[in-house]
Amino acid sequence: MSGNAHAGHGNHAQAGLPGGLQVSERGYTLVPAGNPVEAGARSDFRFRITGPDGQPVTRYDVQHDKELHLIVARRDLSDFRHVHPVLGADGTWAIPLTFATAGDYRVFADFAPSGDPAGPLTLGADVAVSGVYRPTPLPAASRTAEVDGYTVVLDGDLSAETGTVITLSVHKDGRPVTDLEPYLGAFGHLVALRLGDLAYLHVHPQGEPGDGVTPAGPGIGFHTQAPSTGTYRLYLDFQHDGVVRTAEFTVVVAAPQPTAHDAHTAYAAHTNHTGHAGHEGHAAHNTPAGHAGLASHTDHAGHAAHGNHAGHHH
Repeated sequence: MSGNAHAGHGNHAQAGLPGGLQVSERGYTLVPAGNPVEAGARSDFRFRITGPDGQPVTRYDVQHDKELHLIVARRDLSDFRHVHPVLGADGTWAIPLTFATAGDYRVFADFAPSGDPAGPLTLGADVAVSGVYRPTPLPAASRTAEVDGYTVVLDGDLSAETGTVITLSVHKDGRPVTDLEPYLGAFGHLVALRLGDLAYLHVHPQGEPGDGVTPAGPGIGFHTQAPSTGTYRLYLDFQHDGVVRTAEFTVVVAAPQPTAHDAHTAYAAHTNHTGHAGHEGHAAHNTPAGHAGLASHTDHAGHAAHGNHAGHHH
């Protein structure tokens, strides 16, 4: 298993879109059952993936030990789950879910239809959960997350300009965890969602369990690239002592800062431009678009020669 971005995201990149922003793509459509969903009530969440022929897809390729990965996130990113529904013979996926709080949710189906040479893709759809809605502000950006007595530290920066390696290191009681357990064929899974539209990026760690070179912690390295600047919520799933836990981080991907070379290039371009302004700039003033004050100034006989000179390009 490589450390590159998930294949579904890669296919979206060809179309200029991150994963999960569309309910339908390449002829495949995510169709939730549409049953009413109430906050706090356990429900059997169901959906289908219909194919280019309009019929439910019933055959999928296994990716990371599962035929389909379902990501469930509240729109304000305060709730997140990575679950694995069961496929029925008629092409209906089902999983028991309890939406703890009311609000608008986004569900992402990450899958690879069998026999499709274009490979995996990620579709997204909205689900409304009824009840009293209370928006939750996103926690401030931080490089440390606490979950069930574990501390996870983020090292490295997510970038929209180039691919970067970020490392998430797991500790418990102040000691590094060096016996992480394989979960879905990896020591960790990372999902990033962009605040605002919930653009989806699913990446996997460098190396894999049993390859003879990848340690079982404390650090899990991921090679990834953000689709744009903005604020993201990162969710790391890892397994230890038989339990899967999720560590969450808020990360801000900033616009790149201009370098000294960029500043010099910009200055050179500006000075070259102003060098021509002595001629072309005056010519512009003789056009209707010129400033009124300068246009009237060129009407004086004493400046006529200057105005005519401005019309010649040297």
